[in-house]
Amino acid sequence: MKKTLNTIAIALLLTITLAWANDEKDQPKDNADMDIVELASATDFLSTLVAAVEAGDLVGVLKGDGPYTVFAPTDEAFSKLPAGTLETLLAPENKDQLIQILTYHVVPEKISSSDLRDGAKVKTVQGQEITVSLKNGKAMINNAEITAADIEATNGVVHVIDAVILPEM
Repeated sequence: MKKTLNTIAIALLLTITLAWANDEKDQPKDNADMDIVELASATDFLSTLVAAVEAGDLVGVLKGDGPYTVFAPTDEAFSKLPAGTLETLLAPENKDQLIQILTYHVVPEKISSSDLRDGAKVKTVQGQEITVSLKNGKAMINNAEITAADIEATNGVVHVIDAVILPEM
């Protein structure tokens, strides 16, 4: 019985270790030698965000001194938008709307995960506030869960989120 429990424990530990190692490949690079744009550009699953930042002519802003906090939606988060929404937002004639949405994901100060407080309201670069909630061990920004936190950049910090958050228009 004891030998069986030890075998199960070792198998469980190995499974957890392999899962953790695979998860590490899916995490953005944490490189304090990169600015926010360089960090996002070096992260495969943030390519849609990078394309949107480029379409909105916000690259120069996010390469600025900061500090900034960026709540970065993944490619999968963008794919959850209704069909055709992303393509419409990326069209040159909708640039102002795209900028409103993108700047709603940026806070003009550095906020680490340890600074997040349940119920806190934080003003974004766009001008409206986002709401922080901490529930069941999860940190949420409006309706988006933070899936990776405290990714340092030279001009701020990035927190990866699983949904695109939308301001009131």
